[in-house]
Amino acid sequence: MKNIALALGLAGLASLFAASTASAEVGVTADLGSTGIGAHISVPVQPKLNARFGINALNYNYSTNANNVDYDFKLKLQTFDALLDWFPGDTQFRISGGVVYNGNKIDAVGMPNAIGSYTINGNTYTAANAGVINGKIDFRKVAPYLGIGWGNALAKDKGWGFSADLGVLFQGSPNTTLTNTGCTAPAAQCDQLATDVAAEQSKLADKASSFNAYPVVRVGVSYKF
Repeated sequence: MKNIALALGLAGLASLFAASTASAEVGVTADLGSTGIGAHISVPVQPKLNARFGINALNYNYSTNANNVDYDFKLKLQTFDALLDWFPGDTQFRISGGVVYNGNKIDAVGMPNAIGSYTINGNTYTAANAGVINGKIDFRKVAPYLGIGWGNALAKDKGWGFSADLGVLFQGSPNTTLTNTGCTAPAAQCDQLATDVAAEQSKLADKASSFNAYPVVRVGVSYKF
């Protein structure tokens, strides 16, 4: 039900954009930050209220160790924003809120150590017999956003401008999966490996739980047409 309500909110903000296209005022912002590389379009709704719509994306690879298992992680950032920017005073300070389509996810591949083995849940397996260990972490697809910022892409008598966002994307508890395929060891050892991978998945889920509130920090430049 929460996702349905948020999806309806996204549709409602989109309708504001459609209604605002009658105005000749449009501001475009290019930004960079924790959501990746992004671009946003701002249109006026009320004198101190703008609607802002945008896309952010970036792929990033890194390696780390978690619970004595080495992983290659691929972070895939992809979000679509539908936000309202309210300017409570006579400055460019804004309070922003809205909904985000959240395509962020993390793909993981378990990597053997220098001697060609994995240690999973305290048990050691040779990589040649254990096969491949793959993991995935993703989040609910529609998530609320709340934040503050600076910069009004539609400010009067303005061409180029500065933009900044500081907020939180409430993406909820992540969905974590960890699987093993291609085990060629004896059946009993493969069964034990499956049990250990399941235990490792539980530990990985605990570590991933810290991502339920994703920090959004962005800076950019804007231009008013």
